[in-house]
Amino acid sequence: MAKTGAHLQRQRAARGETPAIQVVGTGFDDVRQPVLRDVARKVRAYWTNALGDAVDDEEVDRTLGWLVAAIDTAVSDGKLPDRGGPATTVLGRHLVDLIRSGLLEAWTNQSKPPEPALVLRMMRAAEATREAIEPDWSGYFSSRLSGPDGLDLVVEVAHDLRSPVTSIIFLADTLGRGQSGEVNELQKRQLRLIYSAALGLSSMTSDVIELARGGDQLVEREVSPFSVAEILESVTDMVRPIAEEKGLFIKFETTPTDHRLGRPLALSRVLLNLTTNALKFTDEGMVEITARSRGLTKIEFSVRDTGHGISEEAQANLYQPFRRTRGRAGRSGFYFSGTGLGLAMCRKLVEAMNSKLEFETRQGWGTRFFFELEMPVATHL
Repeated sequence: MAKTGAHLQRQRAARGETPAIQVVGTGFDDVRQPVLRDVARKVRAYWTNALGDAVDDEEVDRTLGWLVAAIDTAVSDGKLPDRGGPATTVLGRHLVDLIRSGLLEAWTNQSKPPEPALVLRMMRAAEATREAIEPDWSGYFSSRLSGPDGLDLVVEVAHDLRSPVTSIIFLADTLGRGQSGEVNELQKRQLRLIYSAALGLSSMTSDVIELARGGDQLVEREVSPFSVAEILESVTDMVRPIAEEKGLFIKFETTPTDHRLGRPLALSRVLLNLTTNALKFTDEGMVEITARSRGLTKIEFSVRDTGHGISEEAQANLYQPFRRTRGRAGRSGFYFSGTGLGLAMCRKLVEAMNSKLEFETRQGWGTRFFFELEMPVATHL
């Protein structure tokens, strides 16, 4: 025989349990709000008629009784329910939605319009009860991220993001070049904005993956011949839409001896990150990517901008992926910095190539990041 909510309440009282919200019986005689009482009875009858023998009477009575009591207490006494409770289930969320729909239907069918203040209080109470029984997803994600597979989860999410973002970059570039048909100037500008945003997001996801692996893992185990000019031209072409949108001039200068031995993939990643950052913090002027010979086998690579320069305060945390906020959202007081993340990855990759990432900056002059790499001349590509 199914136990009513009142019977369950007496059992808890006999065991010395005192719930924060007194669960009402299935007759709902104790509910102080008449319209809520009628709706609760209709929801209970509907649930029984709809599911018949498939319904667990005890669970429905317990869940529905708690929900109705929570809403009634919030309306009559102003006491909102605490998070959790027996209704924190799929059944509870479905029942509270039925209660809200039932209240709206009841007020619509009344011959006399309901009091606006009562309607507002009751809907607020129903919404507060709905929020109270929502799962604590923040706790779930925190436990997953802090668990043994938390790092793998972050990398997996970054991988899933990178593929569609790369497609957006390709499509925006194709459309912007007019390869799919003529576009007007406004559409070109909009496509440049899409391209710039997607490129920044793609770089961040790649940086997350790299840093999760340590940040110093070189894809190329051995050096290989490549063209320095092609690397610089490729990076320039990738960021050109960003420069055009901001009205900035971008150029590159390469070495007389172009064919070298090195790690082109890692070099491209570093130069792309540095150039993107330079464009982000430059409002007027230019960004220049340079490769200069330093002796017979060394090349100095640099990215210089004509921005405002880096303040002393910012220099102290320049390579930190997480930085203190100043009025930004986030309870932790930190935010995930795409700039710091990229620079941290750049420094690790440069160090993995047996060099050191350095910078010089002055107010009104701008900033220059630079590093030297051992790159012997290649006899062929």
